[in-house]
Amino acid sequence: MSIKITSLTKIYGQQKAVNNISFDVQKGEITGFLGPNGAGKSTTMKMITGYIEPDSGSMEVCGIKVQTGSIETQKKIGYLPETNPLYVDMYVREFLQFAANIHAVPKAKQRIEEVINMVGLTPESNKKISQLSKGYKQRTGLAAALVHDPEVLILDEPTSGLDPNQLMEIREMIKRLGENKTVLFSSHIMQEVEAVCDRVIIINKGKIVANNSIENLRNESLEGQTIHISFNRPVPSSLLESIRGIETVQAQNAQTFLITCKDADSIKKELLAMSLKEGLDISSLQTGSKSLETVFKSLTT
Repeated sequence: MSIKITSLTKIYGQQKAVNNISFDVQKGEITGFLGPNGAGKSTTMKMITGYIEPDSGSMEVCGIKVQTGSIETQKKIGYLPETNPLYVDMYVREFLQFAANIHAVPKAKQRIEEVINMVGLTPESNKKISQLSKGYKQRTGLAAALVHDPEVLILDEPTSGLDPNQLMEIREMIKRLGENKTVLFSSHIMQEVEAVCDRVIIINKGKIVANNSIENLRNESLEGQTIHISFNRPVPSSLLESIRGIETVQAQNAQTFLITCKDADSIKKELLAMSLKEGLDISSLQTGSKSLETVFKSLTT
């Protein structure tokens, strides 16, 4: 496996920023690393990359222990931190040449052109970094993380500042990279995680609260399934809440509601019986899995 974390702990004063966590990420896998602000995501990523030391536990990257071989593991990692560390007085190619020199990249000029094209930097590649928009600065940081063709990519909010078209381009690029690299991907944009990741790890208050495929998390979440229902006229929420087995009712307007429950089939029968009793017509009735955002909220609040 490319990343292996065992009993990792980091303490700041009285606070356990990371509390005895363990997980692994395989080659060819894109894993989402999620959590609310302050949960320990960035601290964990910085420890894996060797930027900060853990208080206890062990980390391996491509079979090499980070604590005793941080320089060797850093050669195998491409890291884009949450705060993109760019030298804004440099030109784009100059900065990428600087990054390539650090990693002693062979045929550096050719590789720089490859990554410029890969991340969509070509239109802005002759500018100073200070002249770039936030989105193109993010692309420059991503290009620097890729210039040495690393086996492992650790990306902390890589799509920050990108417009919708750029998001789709970077999303597809990460998916392509994930075919033969190991990718640990952090984002607050749940739609991006759902579109890109094979599996998600959710951390909350320094502890891992979930580690599974997105589909399994949807099915296993305590909130069960969802029902989207619309009536032909306004209905009080209390009428739906009175049905046994319904856990939550969210009114989207006076006639449309989002219901969560554990057994959608039985609740649909109850809703049909209630509508007949009350003389209501159901204009639409749909069931579905919860979104990753719903699962995330249930596990971190």
